Amino acid sequence: MRQIMQVVTVDGNGAASRVAYAFSEVAAVYPITPSSTMAEEVEQLAKSDTENLYGQSVRVVQMQSEAGAAGAVHGALVAGSLATTFTSSQGLLLMIPTLYKLSGELLPGVFHVAARSLATQALSIFGDHSDVMAVRQTGVAMICSSSVQEAHDMALIAHAVTLQADLPFVHFFDGFRTSSEMQQIEVLDSDELLPFVDEESLRRFRDRALRPDQPKVRAAAQNPDVYFQGREASNRFYDAIPGLVEKKLEQLNDFTGRSYKLYEYVGAADATQVIVVMGSAAETVSHVVEHLEANGEKVGVVKVRLFRPFGVELFLSAFPDSVQQVLVLDRTKEPGGVGEPLFLDVAAALRNKRGIEVIGGRFGLASKELTPAAVAAVFAHGASGGEHDFTVGIEDDVTHRSIPIGKRLEVEPKDVRGAIFWGFGSDGTVGACRSSVELIGEKTGFNAQGYFVYDSKKAGGVTTSYLRIGSGALNYPFLVQRAGYVACHKSVYLGRYNMLDPLEYAGVFVLNSDIPTDQLFRRLTERDQRILMERRIRFYNINALQIAQKAGLGTRINTVMQTLFFGLSDLVSRDEATELIKQSVAKQFAAKGQDVIEMNQQAVEMAWSGLEEVDVPTHSAQCAAPLELVPADANAFAREVILPTMKLEGDTIPVSKMPVDGTLPVGTARLEKRRIAPQVPKWIKENCIQCNQCVMACPHAVIRAKQVEPEQMEQAPESFDTLPSKSLNERDLEYRIQVYLEDCTGCGVCIETCPPKLKALEFTTLEKGDTEAEVENTSFFDALPDDVYDGVDTSTVKGIQLKRPLFEFSGACAGCGETPYLKLLTLLCGEHLLMANATGCSSIFGGTFPTVPYCTTDEGRGPAWANSLFEDNAEYGMGFRLAVESNRSLLRKRVDLLCADGVHADLDAALRRAVDLGEVNHFSEESLAAQRAAQILLRREKGTHPMIDSIIELQDYFLDKAVWIVGGDGWAYDIGYGGVDHVLASGHNVNLLVLDTEVYSNTGGQASKATPMGAVAKFAESGMRAGKKNLGYLCMNYRNVYVAQISMGANRVQTQQAFMEAMAYDGPSLIIAYSPCIAHGINMMESSKIAKDAVECGYWPLYRFNPSLPKGERFSWDAHEPRGDFLNFVQNERRFSALYDRAPDEACTLLETARKESQRNWRFLQKLGALMN
Repeated sequence: MRQIMQVVTVDGNGAASRVAYAFSEVAAVYPITPSSTMAEEVEQLAKSDTENLYGQSVRVVQMQSEAGAAGAVHGALVAGSLATTFTSSQGLLLMIPTLYKLSGELLPGVFHVAARSLATQALSIFGDHSDVMAVRQTGVAMICSSSVQEAHDMALIAHAVTLQADLPFVHFFDGFRTSSEMQQIEVLDSDELLPFVDEESLRRFRDRALRPDQPKVRAAAQNPDVYFQGREASNRFYDAIPGLVEKKLEQLNDFTGRSYKLYEYVGAADATQVIVVMGSAAETVSHVVEHLEANGEKVGVVKVRLFRPFGVELFLSAFPDSVQQVLVLDRTKEPGGVGEPLFLDVAAALRNKRGIEVIGGRFGLASKELTPAAVAAVFAHGASGGEHDFTVGIEDDVTHRSIPIGKRLEVEPKDVRGAIFWGFGSDGTVGACRSSVELIGEKTGFNAQGYFVYDSKKAGGVTTSYLRIGSGALNYPFLVQRAGYVACHKSVYLGRYNMLDPLEYAGVFVLNSDIPTDQLFRRLTERDQRILMERRIRFYNINALQIAQKAGLGTRINTVMQTLFFGLSDLVSRDEATELIKQSVAKQFAAKGQDVIEMNQQAVEMAWSGLEEVDVPTHSAQCAAPLELVPADANAFAREVILPTMKLEGDTIPVSKMPVDGTLPVGTARLEKRRIAPQVPKWIKENCIQCNQCVMACPHAVIRAKQVEPEQMEQAPESFDTLPSKSLNERDLEYRIQVYLEDCTGCGVCIETCPPKLKALEFTTLEKGDTEAEVENTSFFDALPDDVYDGVDTSTVKGIQLKRPLFEFSGACAGCGETPYLKLLTLLCGEHLLMANATGCSSIFGGTFPTVPYCTTDEGRGPAWANSLFEDNAEYGMGFRLAVESNRSLLRKRVDLLCADGVHADLDAALRRAVDLGEVNHFSEESLAAQRAAQILLRREKGTHPMIDSIIELQDYFLDKAVWIVGGDGWAYDIGYGGVDHVLASGHNVNLLVLDTEVYSNTGGQASKATPMGAVAKFAESGMRAGKKNLGYLCMNYRNVYVAQISMGANRVQTQQAFMEAMAYDGPSLIIAYSPCIAHGINMMESSKIAKDAVECGYWPLYRFNPSLPKGERFSWDAHEPRGDFLNFVQNERRFSALYDRAPDEACTLLETARKESQRNWRFLQKLGALMN
């Protein structure tokens, strides 16, 4: 056994990827959460020229989809190179056809999977076994890891055995729970991994390579006479796998001392009850078993590592002879089956064992916690004669399959310390906590475990980081249940979340707030005050935001709060904490330059001077009232579903309250009132020119404008300031800009967009008095009529902004460049909008349970939105159009039949008018009025004629629907491009909107074929070498597709005009919208200016191609000849300038090439425009 172990701090993805790199020669990748970082780390190793076991760097190639990645792996293996890939969820499902081929052709290769939920009634990015269970029938071998250490070790075993077995392996572990958990683990270096490669097997693999030097044909077609025999011919390969895996596990044990079994038993030697489980839950069950066994209970657990092929004999040998009941826990659901996959295998394996009862249950879907108490409940369920097909961890009050869970069960040693950090997405908390896990392991003599929980908001959501610290192993894959340290990094969380519940007696609570310390205790709720007093909590307050801003770090408070943690938790002294974090930031931010390092170090040095201890009295004091998160008169869905979810208590929602098909009510984002902005805009009416540009630019629809009738002003609050409206009206209307400050993210785009030198908007803080007054103003503003348009042309940029947007208060990043386009779309056609949204940023902030930013008019009309998948959105939206056409055709036919049969004149005229106007003037007010008139008469005549009832079923189709197919560049340029191309070529009247951020924004900023030359992105760390795909040109080639390339920040008139023309065009249309993104490395407040610069320098040409116009007028340029400095533009964006830091000479060459390519593209489009005209 090796004497000195190399210990590193790493997460599950990192543990697996470093092994995958060592054993592989080719890695074909595609981003998908939460597996993406495996591919990213492999790319980093290749970029640094790290050698694999065979003396060269791995060839990493990004493909256009997971199907493409699997195909590339297949081709590489056939051609004789060892290949791997990394995926999750729907990505793995796209690989299924290739997995069948790999197993059928006896090809070795390893697919590493961070196992994740599948999109069913809703998408979920979180962990369970739904995806891997969907490939168990493909013939791949499947091996499971239950911890970060195992992710390293089982990755090794999979790569070693796949060569010997001549069969592909899927190595999987729980997404997020294991993939993102940080631990100190022991790793093997290349010299230590090399003995695990069987040289004879490697030679055999090389010899089988397809090459013309020794020609052969692979995978020819077979007829019925031989296909069956061919399938059975591979049986012996599967039979050999359990033995091969066992031998490699023994080799690993001999070298490291880490002992693993394929089916490992933990528990009493005379156990009568045994749980069988896979994945991280196996560790939780093991801890509970040890606890219960110590209390005299006869229980045990079998951890399943090799799932396919299922080694029946080895599995049976793991059980003690005393077992009477086996409880199988599956982390997936297969509706309609007699049991889930693991249960079926276990039941089949035990079929000849008399006297053993086998029952199965489900747990942990979408990362639902399996707590120690839940495990104890499973044993109790079995002991009480519980039935098969149970669930644990939820309350099923519909089919009553759930089992009750008792009080919290402590299974951790008392010397294990817990810490919980409540952060705010993009404030650096998670990054600091990850760094803390490394520092604790490296500098303090303790071990540390870190796990990080996110909500589905983009930057700006709640993050919760859970750390454990102890002297022994910390393999506890469940959230921290008791903590000696809790930090709240966002004061708005006070009273909203029960943050103090896990705090132990004499623990520490640290709050980041600008609340004066002497006022702080009485600003807490009575519940929180009681916890602090009864548990003698040490309570500290610090204005970390002020310190960060003084140091030039903006809102990133992470280093300040990290310093306090190390000092206040007694890991080291305060002085040592300061020096430790200063050293850490020097290392952490080395790539970002000395200025960034010094700013962070300055913040660290100021941390202790800003810390104040809060006096916690021994008796009750004045307290804050509990927050009313939803109005008292809210509907049942808001009270019973939205409210507990907003309080992060969604686990308590019973099955009966859930929408069975995933359908959600709209207009609910306005209930959130998150109050997350550190500063908000304030309207300075004296400076306002009433241009409404701030309203159009606001990414979150928190800046609104209205004209106000004089009589309405009589009831206005005292602070409700207005101006005389500049519109040509005859009623002395007033004008008001309203800031919805409770929904604002503080991005500042509105301020930067405001044209006058003396800005009509300026930043202010959320002072209590101003906040209450402005909330009252907002309520009054909301109640005012939305349709006071006197003297205003609502088809203009200025005029349309007086309308109420039907997309508001989304969870998008502050300053998001995508959301303004969606808001504009709802202003133009929201009452008729039928939207198919590709998976990505726009689907996450547009449709994440339970609050929805899409809303309705007062009449209840508004966007109807749905999401299918990432890869099929164009086809999905095409289905919308086909259904609308079918329903409208059927309605016309039924109207014709009814009128021919004879109805009274009023109904006849109303129906014909509604049909006729719906054909020629789809979305006009006149058409809408005609539809309403027809509907009124139809309802009045309901039951008088069979055909009337059938027309009422389709009465919403007198008017056409505006079918919009929306997604990002990852969808349109890459994974969904085939569908985009086909749908546009079909000639059907659909509209495609591509929100082009030029990277895969939703998965973390990976390169797409929209990524421009020279830009640095994940999977293009050395700068993108290829030019951007010219999607507009490709689609214009069909000559019957309306195409526009737009940029709202650069030209709002052209943007709106393009949308209106696309809607008016009777055929397919494509709008490509420039969407600044945080992934660009820019100040999002300046996104409009940056968009203008992009157009000015020729980086982003603006044009429209309208096939419906007369010849010679079809192609129009909407920007002048480039006159800005291209290189100055790219150097102001971190995605380009980062290359100068890494390789200055290479950056100069590549970006100069990109400049010339931009000029060529401009000239090409000029010539193309002349041809297309």
